[in-house]
Amino acid sequence: MRLTIIFTLFALAKVKAQESGKQTKDSIYIQEIEKKEPIKNFHAEPLYIDLIRDLGARKGEKEWNVGFGITDRNVYDEYEALVEYEWAPIDRLGLEVELPFSIYPSSQNGNAPSSNLNSLKLAAQYSFFVSEKLNTSMAIGYIHEFEMTEFDNYGKKTLFTGNVYNPFYIVAKRWGQNFHTLLYTGPQFIHHFSNGVIDTNWQINSNIHYMISGTRNFIGIEFNKNVNELDFDMTIRPQMRVGITNDLLIGIVTGIPISRKNERFSTFLRLIYEPGHKK
Repeated sequence: MRLTIIFTLFALAKVKAQESGKQTKDSIYIQEIEKKEPIKNFHAEPLYIDLIRDLGARKGEKEWNVGFGITDRNVYDEYEALVEYEWAPIDRLGLEVELPFSIYPSSQNGNAPSSNLNSLKLAAQYSFFVSEKLNTSMAIGYIHEFEMTEFDNYGKKTLFTGNVYNPFYIVAKRWGQNFHTLLYTGPQFIHHFSNGVIDTNWQINSNIHYMISGTRNFIGIEFNKNVNELDFDMTIRPQMRVGITNDLLIGIVTGIPISRKNERFSTFLRLIYEPGHKK
């Protein structure tokens, strides 16, 4: 968390000094992205609950993501990792395959679950509205997860333990050249094979980001909200993204839950590789 705050304060201190010299450069970069066909608006993408592909994706775009994180679950620590690949086979359609892992060191309290590959996650997202005049984009999508058993149960129990059905809706708007807002929301239906029960959660993720002029770097915040019939949880995630090379970026996220009954602070790191991206 301290690392994120230090980086964020440093970035804020430099913004004013860099603004005038980079404003023109930033405008040119946005125009380079948006002037091609089909029309595509330039939007900042959240780092924790990320999109399947850029809104208004163009055919041939692709991206690799690798993520690492740690969450304090009060009586034990949870380490998470993910590998995902996303691509656009046609204009405005994004597809994604993701493998999310949860790792619990054996040295921890006996209350910790067993480590596992959480699921095989497949997703699609289609941008049905892209307005250059309004700097606004909208998309609908669907994520399907095949939930999997713990590593210790491989060969002993059924490999797949349930399904998660998750349709979603996204709307994003850029305000001028620097400020970006985005709403990502939809229900999650979790079907447990063991008892046939289906649990329903609503995810409401809202974001605001400030893109530093002349760069692909940003600072921002996610509000990840989860609602069901019994509870409401929200985690606030300050974050920043920094470009390392033309096609490699790094994202740093801190998680601050409003309630600490299930978890405390968390951190998350995302490496983003976009092969073929040009400056």
